[in-house]
Amino acid sequence: MKDTHLYQQLLGLTEEWEISNVEINFEKLEVHVFIENKDKKQGKCSDCGNNCNIYDVRDERNWRHLDTMQFKTILHCKIPRVNCPEHGIKTVKTDWAEKYSRYTAMFEKWAIQVLLACKNHSRAQDLLGLSWDEIQNIQEKAVKRGLSRRKEISTEYLGVDEKSFQKGHTYATVLYDLENKSVLDVSKDRKEESLDKLLSPLADTTKKSVKAVAVDMWKPFKSSIEKNLPIAKIVYDKFHVTKHLSEAVDKVRKQENKSLVKQGTGDLKKTKYIWLKNRDNWTVKQEELFKNLINMNLKVGLAWSLKEFFKMFWNLRSVKVAHLFLKIWNKEVLESKLEPMIKFAEMVKQHLTGILNYIEFNITNAVAEGINSKIQHLFYSARGFRNFENFRTAILFYCGNLDMVPQISR
Repeated sequence: MKDTHLYQQLLGLTEEWEISNVEINFEKLEVHVFIENKDKKQGKCSDCGNNCNIYDVRDERNWRHLDTMQFKTILHCKIPRVNCPEHGIKTVKTDWAEKYSRYTAMFEKWAIQVLLACKNHSRAQDLLGLSWDEIQNIQEKAVKRGLSRRKEISTEYLGVDEKSFQKGHTYATVLYDLENKSVLDVSKDRKEESLDKLLSPLADTTKKSVKAVAVDMWKPFKSSIEKNLPIAKIVYDKFHVTKHLSEAVDKVRKQENKSLVKQGTGDLKKTKYIWLKNRDNWTVKQEELFKNLINMNLKVGLAWSLKEFFKMFWNLRSVKVAHLFLKIWNKEVLESKLEPMIKFAEMVKQHLTGILNYIEFNITNAVAEGINSKIQHLFYSARGFRNFENFRTAILFYCGNLDMVPQISR
């Protein structure tokens, strides 16, 4: 079998195209495959598919294809343009690549699969033999392709969170589909306008279908949700509320530790994680130390008890019962006279409706936290990102659940 016939079959070319020549460069380990349009007079319009008279032939272009054995394979073709009565001058559509692409559809598909597996530009570069910019270009095209194919979003629960993407206080706002466990989009900063950019483009049917949004207690996010999703209920995220509570306990520990140090006692040194960690995760040594400390009538011990008591709230399933529980818990906090715990209780009062909404909808940003760990891995692997657009592209590529593979219709 001739090389031309072999590549004609391997590439699966339609009857309009034929392999005119195959050249092998053994020194560079390259195979160059030359493709020609069979009909020198007519070609198909890329818009309507009708046969039209050929207008002219463009300069030769080349496309990177899947390797042949250990040889880099490059396709070459001078693509004709046709004069379509309906659509004007149009470049004939090829069998092997999307418009304007420098790679065949098969190669792009492979590159996307390699990137998804590696989760790292450098490793993908080595495997594919491409530069960083070429890898980035493929990734950007894949995300753009995936977003254009995304159908109308149908979900009842969304999540909103912030993510740091550069050193310093540089943030991005991330919108999650909690039901489908994916990122819908990312915008720069964490302002009200940042979330507006993500919520306002949603279809009206999507906005009406969203029942609740899990979010932290950042006021600009609340304002944007109320403006763009007036039907949806705001659910303050369980993990953010718990984080504030843990911080209050830690403040009590710090204050008490300073006081004890002044008295010449260092009992609370290096005990931070005993009071903050889940008891199930304590080491044997931490369990023993806790037993000694809890009997010392420490303020942090009281704060820890209030924290453990508050955990019961998340398991309640009646809003009325949950409301009553918070009243009882708040009374206990006031009687403790622990300032950091009282401030936390005041915060709960100020955000009461959103916190109680958790009981009704039982949604959290746990999905977001899981995706955030992936984002953090991407950030670490990339040693940071050059700009926001690269950061957004990476998140949507790996966490957007997008259909990104090129599809060539023949």
